[in-house]
Amino acid sequence: MSLHPTLARTLRASRRAALVTLAAAAFGGPALAQKAPLQEVTYLLPAPGNLPAFGPWMIAQAKGYYEQEGLKVNFVTGRGGVDVAKQVGAGNAVIGGALGDTPIIARAQGIPVKAVAVMGAGSLMQLVTHKEERIESPRELKGKTVTVLAYTDTTYYALLGMLSKVGLTKNDVDIQAAGPAGVWQQFANKKASGMASTPDWTVNAMEAGAKVDILPADIYFKSMAQAILVSDETIQKNPQLVQKLVRATVKGMKDIMADPKAASVAYVQAVPVHKGKEASIQQMFEMYNKYVYAKQKQPGAMDEPRLADLQKFYVANGVVPSAVPLKDLYTNQFVAAIK
Repeated sequence: MSLHPTLARTLRASRRAALVTLAAAAFGGPALAQKAPLQEVTYLLPAPGNLPAFGPWMIAQAKGYYEQEGLKVNFVTGRGGVDVAKQVGAGNAVIGGALGDTPIIARAQGIPVKAVAVMGAGSLMQLVTHKEERIESPRELKGKTVTVLAYTDTTYYALLGMLSKVGLTKNDVDIQAAGPAGVWQQFANKKASGMASTPDWTVNAMEAGAKVDILPADIYFKSMAQAILVSDETIQKNPQLVQKLVRATVKGMKDIMADPKAASVAYVQAVPVHKGKEASIQQMFEMYNKYVYAKQKQPGAMDEPRLADLQKFYVANGVVPSAVPLKDLYTNQFVAAIK
């Protein structure tokens, strides 16, 4: 598939760097890995990395967790989770981010990717509406405008899932792909009745003056939290690299869970565009803890029964043509190995 020229150059450079340092990283052992040049890895994110949704990744970067693993991670922005899966599956990037259910959609398109970690037990997506509109169910969105990040992002499919549970389709609602800023700005400016949101966009809208009601997707449609995606080939040929990336990123999430206030300070140091907004970031992290990260027995582990139910829904509603074996969609081997 075609790539934006800048993204293509970045990905090619990353692959060359990975080949140069792969032998040292794989066979040199811990002592040599410390002395060897850092292995460069391009990590594709579904939206800009300065969004607080990517707090675990940025904190892992800021606290040197990737560097301790012998890695130099370069974050590059893709165009939604499904697009990220396509790039990772095509070998254009070693690793990427999406939602835990993205592999269901990807596999249906012949894209060989798996989720190797899921960042929380809850759904990332929450349906946010204006309190004064008193929307108590997705059913009341009929004929109204709802913003989403992109039509290629899995939060969009989560919205479709919520609508389907109340007998609505995408044709019953005016769904607008507004981008990572527009998704909440248009909502806050009363140009939309609802948004397929994440906790950070919800806080942004609240700070812009919106009085909101939050309806977690889990109530209607058990979508998933963010996930780390890699290809089958990478899992087979370079499991050491996958293990390092998973270990460092999950450590970043655990820091947020343990102390949102301290994590917000570390995050702002890593992402200076948010300087002076530590209190807002802390509020976002607390919301992530409440709605997304909490109640996961093993941090990072995929919930197979939840994944099975999601796949059944996608098949029943024609999002994907048929089910695939669940083990083709994820592996917990790297999460299980974290001490």
